[in-house]
Amino acid sequence: MASFKPAYIETYNRGRLKEKITRAYEILKACTLCPRACGVDRLSDEKGICQTGEHAIVSSYSPHFGEESPLVGNNGSGTIFFSRCNLLCIFCQNYDISHEGEGVPFSSEELAKAMLSLQDRGCPNINFVTPSHVVPQILAALDYAIEEGLRIPLVYNTSGYDKSETLAILDGVFDIYMPDFKFWNPKVAEELCDATDYPEVAREALKEMHRQVGDLVMDEHGIAQKGLLIRHLVLPEELAGTRQVMRFLAREISPNSYVNIMAQYRPCGRASEIAALKRPITEEEYQEAIHMAHKEGITRLDERKRVFMFQWM
Repeated sequence: MASFKPAYIETYNRGRLKEKITRAYEILKACTLCPRACGVDRLSDEKGICQTGEHAIVSSYSPHFGEESPLVGNNGSGTIFFSRCNLLCIFCQNYDISHEGEGVPFSSEELAKAMLSLQDRGCPNINFVTPSHVVPQILAALDYAIEEGLRIPLVYNTSGYDKSETLAILDGVFDIYMPDFKFWNPKVAEELCDATDYPEVAREALKEMHRQVGDLVMDEHGIAQKGLLIRHLVLPEELAGTRQVMRFLAREISPNSYVNIMAQYRPCGRASEIAALKRPITEEEYQEAIHMAHKEGITRLDERKRVFMFQWM
């Protein structure tokens, strides 16, 4: 990646990063950063659905080897896990982080130091996990980090519940977007995360992300440099709407979309409240999801070892 220069370097050099920071922090005065549009004054530490005020809350940061192949490399993706979430799926596998808020507040300088630490450890990217509610804080930290020598791509690792207007502020900042597309059916989205508008919002978000960065591009070592990488978690009883999601990706995003069809669903959090979610998926359900993707024209799939859990109560 020696010849590759992240987009945020040029944005910073042209003085546009500070403009983006100002715009993003203005939104926090009556927060409409995400589709929840709580309207609270987060700069006065008022809190809405994401239960996050002026400062980002970080659960952990470290090299992570369980991410998609193009992100990991030899030294692991440099993940920074933010606490809290704007979507709050009832089955979240990180329930203690997303719902219960395990973590500590980080200043912009502390967040910048975390980014630089991961770069120093040889991580090929900085991977912000659940960033939708802390966009201004990330931008402010990036300003410090660039001044101290940050030079690797940034990954926006999100549920997909992102406003296009907020994503537009990030144009020229993130080279890699990694959204989920969780549910196709609004009724399922309402039941599992109280967000009937999730499918519509996710569709518009993915279009904006692809407009900015295009299809995933990798270097000669298979490490992602730029582009869109989509995740889709297979749920029991076809709750995720896999066929419709793959059809949308092929027809309205790109047939060359890089997609990770994930098999690791297991009952977590409040999943037991929904009958269909009380068990993991079967190998047959996963293979059917792969077949659906191929049938709809999505063949550029992330290849990792799949783990299935067949015992359940």
